[in-house]
Amino acid sequence: MASSLISSPFTIPNSKPYFLHSFLPKKPPHPYPPYPTPLKCTAVAGGPGNGLFTQTSPELRRIIPQKSQNLPTIKIVYVVLEAQYQSSLTAAVQTLNLNQNQNQIPANFEVVGYLVEELRDENTYKTFCQDIRDANIFIGSLIFVEELAVKVKNAVEKERDRLDAVLVFPSMPEVMRLNKLGSFSMSQLGQSKSPFFQLFKKKNNSGFADSMLKLVRTLPKVLKYLPSDKAQDARLYILSLQFWLGGSPENLINFVKMIAGTYVPALKAARIEYSEPVLFLDSGIWHPMAPNMYDDVKEYLNWYATRRDVADRSKSPAGAPVIGLVLQRSHIVTGDDGHYVAVIMELEARGAKVIPIFAGGLDFSGPVERYFIDPISKKPMVNSVISLTGFALVGGPARQDHPRAVEALMKLDVPYIVALPLVFQTTEEWLNSTLGLHPIQVALQVALPELDGGMEPIVFAGRDPKTGKSHALHKRVEQLCTRAIKWAELKRKSKTEKRLAITVFSFPPDKGNVGTAAYLNVFSSIYSVLKDLKNDGYNVEGLPESADALIEDIIHDKEAQFNSPNLNVAYKMNVREYQNLTPYAAALEDNWGKPPGNLNSDGENLLVYGKRYGNVFIGVQPTFGYEGDPMRLLFSKSASPHHGFAAFYSFVEKIFEADAVLHFGTHGSLEFMPGKQVGMSDVCYPDSLIGNIPNVYYYAANNPSEATIAKRRSYANTISYLTPPAENAGLYKGLKQLSELISSYQSLKDTGRGAQIVSSIVSTARQCNLDKDVDLPEEGVEISMKERDQVVGKVYAKIMEIESRLLPCGLHVIGEPPSAMEAVATLVNIAALDRPEDGISSLPGILAASVGRAIEEVYRGNDAGVLRDVELLRQITDASRGAITAFVARTTNKKGQVVDVADKLTSILGFGINEPWMQHLSETKFYRADREKLRVLFQFLGECLKLVVADNELGSLKQALEGKYVEPGPGGDPIRNPKVLPTGKNIHALDPQAIPTTAAMQSAKVVVDRLLERQKVDNGGKYPETVALVLWGTDNIKTYGESLAQVLWMIGVMPVADTLGRVNRVEVVSLEELGRPRIDVVVNCSGVFRDLFINQMNLLDRAVKMVAELDEPEDQNYVKKHALEQAKTLGVEVREAASRIYSNASGSYSSNVNLAVENSSWNDEKQLQDMYLSRKSFAFDSDAPGAGMTEKRKIFEMALSTADATFQNLDSSEISLTDVSHYFDSDPTNLVQNLRKDGKKPSAYIADTTTANAQVRTLSETVRLDARTKLLNPKWYEGMLSSGYEGVREIEKRLTNTVGWSATSGQVDNWVYEEANTTFIEDEQMLNRLMSTNPNSFRKLVQTFLEANGRGYWETSPENVERLRQLYSEVEDKIEGVDR
Repeated sequence: MASSLISSPFTIPNSKPYFLHSFLPKKPPHPYPPYPTPLKCTAVAGGPGNGLFTQTSPELRRIIPQKSQNLPTIKIVYVVLEAQYQSSLTAAVQTLNLNQNQNQIPANFEVVGYLVEELRDENTYKTFCQDIRDANIFIGSLIFVEELAVKVKNAVEKERDRLDAVLVFPSMPEVMRLNKLGSFSMSQLGQSKSPFFQLFKKKNNSGFADSMLKLVRTLPKVLKYLPSDKAQDARLYILSLQFWLGGSPENLINFVKMIAGTYVPALKAARIEYSEPVLFLDSGIWHPMAPNMYDDVKEYLNWYATRRDVADRSKSPAGAPVIGLVLQRSHIVTGDDGHYVAVIMELEARGAKVIPIFAGGLDFSGPVERYFIDPISKKPMVNSVISLTGFALVGGPARQDHPRAVEALMKLDVPYIVALPLVFQTTEEWLNSTLGLHPIQVALQVALPELDGGMEPIVFAGRDPKTGKSHALHKRVEQLCTRAIKWAELKRKSKTEKRLAITVFSFPPDKGNVGTAAYLNVFSSIYSVLKDLKNDGYNVEGLPESADALIEDIIHDKEAQFNSPNLNVAYKMNVREYQNLTPYAAALEDNWGKPPGNLNSDGENLLVYGKRYGNVFIGVQPTFGYEGDPMRLLFSKSASPHHGFAAFYSFVEKIFEADAVLHFGTHGSLEFMPGKQVGMSDVCYPDSLIGNIPNVYYYAANNPSEATIAKRRSYANTISYLTPPAENAGLYKGLKQLSELISSYQSLKDTGRGAQIVSSIVSTARQCNLDKDVDLPEEGVEISMKERDQVVGKVYAKIMEIESRLLPCGLHVIGEPPSAMEAVATLVNIAALDRPEDGISSLPGILAASVGRAIEEVYRGNDAGVLRDVELLRQITDASRGAITAFVARTTNKKGQVVDVADKLTSILGFGINEPWMQHLSETKFYRADREKLRVLFQFLGECLKLVVADNELGSLKQALEGKYVEPGPGGDPIRNPKVLPTGKNIHALDPQAIPTTAAMQSAKVVVDRLLERQKVDNGGKYPETVALVLWGTDNIKTYGESLAQVLWMIGVMPVADTLGRVNRVEVVSLEELGRPRIDVVVNCSGVFRDLFINQMNLLDRAVKMVAELDEPEDQNYVKKHALEQAKTLGVEVREAASRIYSNASGSYSSNVNLAVENSSWNDEKQLQDMYLSRKSFAFDSDAPGAGMTEKRKIFEMALSTADATFQNLDSSEISLTDVSHYFDSDPTNLVQNLRKDGKKPSAYIADTTTANAQVRTLSETVRLDARTKLLNPKWYEGMLSSGYEGVREIEKRLTNTVGWSATSGQVDNWVYEEANTTFIEDEQMLNRLMSTNPNSFRKLVQTFLEANGRGYWETSPENVERLRQLYSEVEDKIEGVDR
């Protein structure tokens, strides 16, 4: 069984009995029919053979008849998405071959079937092509994967004229066009006059397959009026579809008789008779014990009440939780329903009542409303719903209609779980895979249902490789059913009884860090949530008077030592109790030794930290445990959770007995524990840890990618919260002085004082350290008037860039939306983007046009430092802010709250001359601005304002805790995509196959061209041969794949979308069109990107390898040049040498450089570089996509050693380089220098697409900009300090991250540390505020200054260093003194 553990970085001795239980059948309680026997598991170690996802073979589906009585042999070849037709079709053909006489069919039938996924394998595809060559009949169904659809089309097209019949049921248009029955064909499909084409075009209807079903019902009537032979063929196609959808062996026997008898020449004379299709209900209710299917829920419930085999509790209306199930009709009619039966039986054995509904089409929204909602009271008749189809509620694998699904689920208003049967893999293949689920199944059956608000993607059924039948995975079915019942109980339990465990994080583990979360004031938020729950009737006994008192309670006192029991201990768990409560405890010993270990323990017991108030427990989640150990940080795969971590969750589930857990803020470590990427098995740690507790998770709205990991790996219902309102950075100290000098220069530049003012500007700019960003003339040198304008223009452009930078100010408190005035800066930025798809022009664009300029041109002039343009851009910015402030002021009351926006807007928009924005603009030079465009824009801004100030964060939490449905919504950047608002939605990412979009490709070209131009200037006119870059999950969601598109454009390829708008292919752009060489790339994908966008990694790897094999000169194709050199040196094939798409091993995240820097647990830079290499050198290989991530360190190092530039993207104003540690964690700048033969440091660039005017800056420029606008900016640090305890930590974090950049890139200027020291240490008043507010974080701040100096990143006076040392011992004494 060790192979089922490939998902974890170790194997466990003697643990067979622990793992085998997933497969051993349980004895069901007596009255039930026995379970279908699960497979015997003989796991093959060593993983997949051909590197593809499935090794099943079509030979299992081949039936060769015994040749008898000289009868002709008729050969049928079929290709299907899922295997449920295999057993039915096999049974049908065997019956026909056995009873030739009774069936009056003078023929033998040979049949062979392929699952569409198997056609990836070259050998299988060859066999398929051979089979088609001598086939009589071809059948295809549900072929929706473009690259495989093309393979099917190519093979069948060649033989189409020769084949007697070709039948394709709902699939992609190019495959549908192959249909041919006599004179009936669909070859016009896709041309506008074809009626079938209309089915594809109508996006608003219920999707293609349902239109097909409507056709099935109506066409026979229409066909009466067609010319007879044509009508006959079309009628038989429709009958065929009815037989196929009927799916039972009996229907398929008649289907084969009808097609063979009518269209195979050898049988035409035989006049074979067949029966009409046996029709099943299109939708209805099915139960394996029921005598028949029901299409009336009352009849079904009447039958249910007569059952003797279920406990009385589940019959009485109040007694049992009611679970609705959604099933696929094809599994029921083909008899492949063992996995459905198991779920129904398990739920009933656990005391629940079940209503299992099915539908034949792919639209389940109608049946859900019909059978789950009481027609009279309009209330739901179920407490939670599990879809066992794995598909989106409306549209299945074809076209989805998410708004319609959400509408149906909002009416139903219960938790909606979408569980998965394995489709493309057998059970064994899934168990052995580190990826878990097949990427195409993740795209179709995990990502799409999430857009409907579906959660908990638990794999409940496997597939038998021989019969193709589904079978239940009993441990998974138990997990699924228990969790569904737990969610249902939230609907039924009273509020006073409900128990809630709130989990806070402490990262990095330090006394000052309890309650860390991105952008969130955690304790104030928890306090506001608990007050609200208390008023609502929850038992929150003994809640303190204020948020500060709450902090005191949980960490005893703010100075509590984290490593001592001084953090409040809520529970001591002895080792025996821990082992009894935690079935997987033994598996952790390999990494952590015997319990209790030394983390979260006092040497005898495991300690659970936190505090209980009535039925609410606030607990501190332990950390990874290895962050302080440099040796463990070097391991390429992450360690298992430690005993203290496991004990925490065992306590919450089994001792405190929580009804739900609320993880508070972005983000903890639970969802990043080792295990499969998606589709957990019962040995994956996130699954074991969360156990059966419903998981609600507050997640920052701008981080959809990590929120998605939490949904998929820890089954979280993620509820979004707002990031703090943004403000402009503004100017301070010397920068403010500069701005005043510049305005006096503009009014006096033509007088004799011009030269004097310029020299003051130059010396002040030097004092502000702007000489690194702008070329300043030497002091005392005479310069001409024109040169003066240029110098001033460049300095002006720089300070305006600093002034207008957006900053999130302070920290958000849950349930406190921004006031209207706080929303102004956000609206100004929303207004700065053109939105051509909505017909909205940007405000700067409208204003520039009113003075006869194009805004793009103004941006370019401003970037070049042309004084006139810098001034115009400032006027445009001021006018935009003024107009929007005037607009917002008109929609708010005296308290600054937005009053009924709708009414106010109507009156404003109806006013004509009195429109507040026009009143403001009429006093500026932009008074001629286009009225109509402004009106359209402000209507949109009015909608946005409503969304920004709306608040549903508390409301949604309460809905989730009451077992209701939380409306889904996209995560991302509210400025680019205002649909992210209002917050309080169940966050989802996007359909991974939809990116990159055309718009993203356009933006990417601009950035790549600017990057290459910039590098040519810095590199003596030469293009870079290789760029090393990073792909982040969230960035690609927010920008719809811009950075992904940048990689494609560097190597010179374009993405191509299929007929359903999904991107699975690329085309090469010719060198002529490209106009430059193809640039080689080394792509480091974050672990989160790898989990969410494995399809896109496949696309990128295919693209790079395709480019490496082009017949082009090497000086025009650097990918090819380097791949050939590396193949030669390493003695491997060119395709392997062209591996360029890297990430962590499956189930591991980050390079750990961030952990080492945050915890000061590193010796030298070489050690950090080793961490990066050891953890990030796992390549994705599109030639063996099922093999997961494979270590290719040699190729990785060789590829990096050719890099001339490193590159990252910043895509939203909330997160910049020093706000989070991820950016430097992925930065290879110094590493590349060490790997390069010439030891040259690569140029490092950052693309900034946070504003409409995209920029490519060097890394050091960006770090300076960041320091000026955040760390050193009073507006920012005062905003943080207003949050108290948490604010000090935020300041310390920025400084630590700055040291991180020094360590990985060496691109931080000395003055940044010097100024920070002046701001926070030399200012006595500031120093005392920091020390008294959060002494632990202050100690870390002082330690970081000393570390920066000790590691040689900051040179300063011996007095400064001495002062810091003294401070360190003072604050130590203060903390110790408190402790004593």
